[in-house]
Formats: sequence, C-alpha cells, structure tokens
Amino acid sequence: MASTAVEACRWTVTALARHAPATISVLLPMPDRLRCVAATGAWQVFSTVPSETGIVGRVYASGIGTTVPDVAADPDYLPARPGVTAEICVPVLDPAGRPVGVLDLQWSGPVELALWRRTAERVAGRLGARITALGGPPSESRSEKLLRHAAALTTAPTEWDLMTEAICAAREVSALSAAMLLLAGGSGPRLGAPTGATGELESRVRAELTEAGAPALHRMIARAHRHGSGYTLGETGHPPTAEYRPLADAGVRTLVAVPVGPPDSGGVLLVADERLLQPDPTTVNLMELLAGQAWTCLDRLRTLARLREQASSDPLTGLRHTGPFGQRIARATPGRTALLAIDVDGFKAVNDTYGHQAGDRLLVGLARALEAALRQGDELYRIGGDEFVAVIEVSRPEEAVRIAERLGEAARGTGHTISVGVALPHPGESPEQTRRRADQALYAVKRQGRDAVHLSTT
Repeated sequence: MASTAVEACRWTVTALARHAPATISVLLPMPDRLRCVAATGAWQVFSTVPSETGIVGRVYASGIGTTVPDVAADPDYLPARPGVTAEICVPVLDPAGRPVGVLDLQWSGPVELALWRRTAERVAGRLGARITALGGPPSESRSEKLLRHAAALTTAPTEWDLMTEAICAAREVSALSAAMLLLAGGSGPRLGAPTGATGELESRVRAELTEAGAPALHRMIARAHRHGSGYTLGETGHPPTAEYRPLADAGVRTLVAVPVGPPDSGGVLLVADERLLQPDPTTVNLMELLAGQAWTCLDRLRTLARLREQASSDPLTGLRHTGPFGQRIARATPGRTALLAIDVDGFKAVNDTYGHQAGDRLLVGLARALEAALRQGDELYRIGGDEFVAVIEVSRPEEAVRIAERLGEAARGTGHTISVGVALPHPGESPEQTRRRADQALYAVKRQGRDAVHLSTT
C-alpha cells in the first residue's frame, strides 16, 4: 500500500521492529553517500554515511550482506550508540540484482543471528521489489542538492575550485543549462573561468560577453546591485533590459541573475537557458542562497590569502622574509642557484645619527632599488634588520657575481652602499651550509673595506 519508496522503507522498519529487539535502519543512495530514510527511534543512527564507509557502505558497494557477531572485531564498524554487540546488514536489491539500498539491524543482547539473517534477506528482497515498482530510490531534492554543494563550497581550497563548484551547483539546482559568475575587481569586472562542463550555450554567452568587454560586464553587475534582488528574463514578447542584451544576442531566452557580495567587490551570478521557461520563485530563492554562500566562502578564501601574505612578508619593505626564504633555498639546484647575502654598509650609523625613521626610509628605498636591479624570476628577501638575501638562477658563478655587482651599483644610486657575499650550493650540501658560506663571503667583504662583492669558492 506504500505510495513512495520512503514510505515503503518506513513501513518495513515498523513491521520488523514489532518482532526484532534491534535498532533497525534503511539507507538509500544519494549522489555521494547513503542516506537514512527510515529507522527505529529518532536518533543514535547515522543519518548519512559516505560511499563505501562503514559496514553499510561496504555492503552497498559489494551487494553482499554480512553478519558481524562481534562489532568490535570488524574494522569497518561505525559506533552509532553504546552497547551494540552484533550487526546484520544486507543489501536491498532490485529485481535485476542491483543494490538500491541497505537494511541494517544492530543488537545489544543475545540473538539468533542466522535466523535473523535469513529473515532480513527475505524482507530486503520484498522491499527492493517494491522500491523498484515505485520508480526507484527517491531523487535528491533541490534543497538537498544546494546543501551538498554548499558543503563543497566551504572546503574549496582555491578561488578556481570555489567558482567551479558554484557554477556546477547553479546548473544542477536550477536545472538550467548555463551558469557564469561575473566578479568586480580592482582592475575591472571579469568573467569567471569556465568549468570543464561548458555547454554550447555557455560557450556562446562567454564569447559574446568577452566581445562586449568590461563595460558590458560592469553594467550587468551594477544593475544587479542597484536593485539588490534577482532578475528573471523569459516572458514571451518582452525583450530584456539593455544591460542583458549581450545575453539575448547569444541565444539566452531564460535568465536568472542575482547579486553576489557587496557592490564594490562582488558581482552577479547568471544562470541561463536557451529554452523559453518561467523560473519559479523557489528557483530564484535557491540561486540567491547559493550566491550568498559562494560569496561568504570566496571572502573567506581571500581573507586567508591576505593573512598568509602578511605572515610571509616583511611589513616595512613588503619583501618576503625568513619563512618563504627557507622554503626557497630548500629547492636550490647545486651549481645553478646562487645565494647573494647582502648587508647595508653603515646602517647603524644612520639609525644612531638620524633616527629609526630615517633608517626605515633607507631600507625601503634600498629594497625598491635592489628589486629593480634584479631580473625577472629572481627573488629578494629581507631576513634581518639590514640584511637581505637574493636567490637567483645562473648558468655559472661569474654570472652571479655580475648580478651582485649590479645590485651594488643600484644601491650606490640611492646614496648608500652594500656588501655582497655570493655562494652556489655544492652537490650534497645542505641549504644551511650554503647560506653559511654566503655569510662568510659577506664577512670577508666587510673585513676588506665594504662596498664590494666576494664569491665563496670553498
């Protein structure tokens, strides 16, 4: 008499519970996990279990039931409540023998497991046939899809991954064929990079927006934030507003556009289709929720990136400091990576005579001059008060010396001088030993009168 698969599962659990003093649950598949749709009691069962996790995941993946007399001896057992001693888990199979779920029973006392295993298999067989007759396991609702994607957004490690997940979520939840993110930025609005699942319509829209240029993107973002609410296109006989004309030119006949984040740094989420549809209020609401979650996660990623940059950079000069320098020299190539240890001549006298503010200005000016004198790809670090290190790739030691001399010329252009010690790592030498030799070469310059370059040959 059940009219839905979930109802059939609940009635099955109710019937078994009249005779079996066990915790009983039925789990059906969703995209990446098994979901509990019926259980005795209201808690102390796993609501969802990741695919192939635990005994239930193992049974579903293999399609083979299992009897566990001692759950403590099974490495896959997931303890949901205290006191469980034995478990029977059998697959719920469709008439073709394919798993469509699992039936799980857990006991806390003595039980005739062999008898209950046969009973569980017979009941699971009847349940599988009924679920199949009702159209199979229930499909994931749009709200559940949104929650699944929202969880993925919170764990996205990069902006690329986050934008990819947001676009995929917009397509799947809305059931429209194309989705794009337009984001504002310091250098102007930009169209988010496409995902690997770009369809024909989305490709046409991207081409049209790229040709229209930044002004068209800016107008779309501005309109979305001017009104602060979702906009839909799709009414027969009524053309879109001017801001969305490039989309219509690309073949878009249905559009949901919702603002993302604040007006100055946010953007707009565009979800579109070439079919003429009527987006319902629920679809627009879900897209607004998705846009809000995507922006929260994007803002978090950017904040973390700023904090990491601040943690790895010298606040005075903006150069990277000790931590990144240690990571860089750990990747040094013997005979090709040169370390240039740099010390500012007479820096203490500047501080003592003119004050620390003057010393700070000297360091900032020198940092900019040294950066400008280096080649593209060379790296400059500040590792102490007036101590810098440049890490450069060269083909022979003489090239490193020439670059060090160029740094000396750049320093003299600021009215100050520097001493430079140069060392190239030997095969089998640790980064610390190479740096020690560069420092020794620097001290040799200091002893000989400063404002010069010395290459370590030992």
